[in-house]
Amino acid sequence: MTAPVAPRPLRKDAARNREAIVAAAHTAIREHGGGVDVREIARRAGVGMGTLYRHFPAKEDLVTEVLHEQFTSWATSARATAAAAEDPWIALTGFFYSALAGCARQRPLMDSMAIGRSDEDTAELAAIMAELLVRAQQAGLVRPGVTPGDLQLMLHALSATVQITEKCRPGTWRRTAQITLDGLRAVHQESLS
Repeated sequence: MTAPVAPRPLRKDAARNREAIVAAAHTAIREHGGGVDVREIARRAGVGMGTLYRHFPAKEDLVTEVLHEQFTSWATSARATAAAAEDPWIALTGFFYSALAGCARQRPLMDSMAIGRSDEDTAELAAIMAELLVRAQQAGLVRPGVTPGDLQLMLHALSATVQITEKCRPGTWRRTAQITLDGLRAVHQESLS
């Protein structure tokens, strides 16, 4: 059996074009959301449509790449911020507020594109939340029975709240997040069903 052939690395000019396309997409999507026309992205990148489509056969591929890069950057920063926080409760809740603020900033993109997180991004998010939960549990700050799955579901529910409220009542999601996160506190001792 022959070993699989590794893909050839991009030529330097092709790599530059790809980087220019992704950089232009970051800016255009931030300004116009996911509804931005790919012709505008190609124009900003200084490439033709054929070049754009060689690198990203569908617009969703390009948007997914932009979201993955943004998520990776945010996750690295969020993990470092949480690790630097001395108080495990502040680390846990700060993580939630940071994630939800990111959802608020990305609302136009999320409204116009139905794109889920990659498996890799989902696993990274779950790992960060599990670490934060263990730390808060060890400090006796979280009610008994809370699981990493509970935190993941809470984040999804609160993200939906951001999507619903951010356009008509910006920032009001923070109140809902505060109420929800308060339910995690160890002062609540009743068993979870």
